[in-house]
Amino acid sequence: MTHRIIIVDDHPLFRSALRQILETGAAGYTVGEAGEIEGLTAALEADRDCDLVLLDLNMPGVRGFSGLLLLRAQFPEVPVMIVSAVEDTLVISRCLELGASGYLSKSEPVDRIRAAIETVLEGGRWIPEGMTPGAEDDQSAVLERLATLTPQQIRVLMMLSDGLMNKQIAYALDISEATVKAHVSAILQKLGVDSRTQAVIAASKIEQGQFSQLVDAS
Repeated sequence: MTHRIIIVDDHPLFRSALRQILETGAAGYTVGEAGEIEGLTAALEADRDCDLVLLDLNMPGVRGFSGLLLLRAQFPEVPVMIVSAVEDTLVISRCLELGASGYLSKSEPVDRIRAAIETVLEGGRWIPEGMTPGAEDDQSAVLERLATLTPQQIRVLMMLSDGLMNKQIAYALDISEATVKAHVSAILQKLGVDSRTQAVIAASKIEQGQFSQLVDAS
């Protein structure tokens, strides 16, 4: 059986190296590449028959967990494994809580990279060696709220964090100001906050991988 995998990373050399690892292994993989989140979403919209996305956390167009949130909201049927140089246990735990099927360090040797991908393709979950995911806490509840946002609401939230006004967001997304206002209202309701300022705090926590201050603010 041939599996379709898409590597999403803004470094061509890393994409090429990972592609070579996959294509020269014993398993049969059809490997695609994307250098940014927009390229990935365009590929998945054209053909959702994808068995696994290998996603870097930090790329143009995404900040922190926003790319993972966007993919899980827009393509919930497609498994996503994070492949990152970041080895912080809190970041890893939060990625798993947000729906990642695994977390793979870029420093892993070839045999473990292949083992990780095969594990996830078989329906398992890959956790870095020696790591135990943390227990659920108040921050986990906030993650659950963030995960309820639609793809468009995530985009609006990120633009709010950039200081854009409703008119500017409407122009960027090619929607009406009334639609932007509806999205903002829905975001506030889903996050359990009362103002745009508190919503921006949520966006900053998505970027930083920190959620405790949002719990205090809400």
